[in-house]
Amino acid sequence: MLQKILVLCTGNSCRSQIAEGYLRYFAKDKAEVFSAGVETHGVNPKAIETMKEDGINIAHHTSNHIDEYRHLDFDFVITVCDNAKERCPFFPANARKFHYNFPDPAKATGTEDEIRQEFSRVRVLIKAYCEKFVKENII
Repeated sequence: MLQKILVLCTGNSCRSQIAEGYLRYFAKDKAEVFSAGVETHGVNPKAIETMKEDGINIAHHTSNHIDEYRHLDFDFVITVCDNAKERCPFFPANARKFHYNFPDPAKATGTEDEIRQEFSRVRVLIKAYCEKFVKENII
């Protein structure tokens, strides 16, 4: 049976979308990966763009609310921002919980190039975290 992973963030627009993309990539067919937010803000176009730069297409992802997944029994719940960790509702499951507070690239300011660099910087952090997570917990 495939293990189920849920990645949670505030708006399910950036960090959780990037993490979902990398977890799917590294886990391949060994896990089902979902992402959600305590709110839904839509998938950030810059998150789609920064993932495309690394060869991963998340353009088909949707921004989902955590309530949509209440019926699923997750093996892992990963919160990728402090706000989601604090507001994360109780899941009546035996899910192992993980937390890492990644910076929010959507809050980056400056020129387009500076903002793109921040998205890339955060993408690299999330990629490393996801690769390590899969190696230690899935494969």
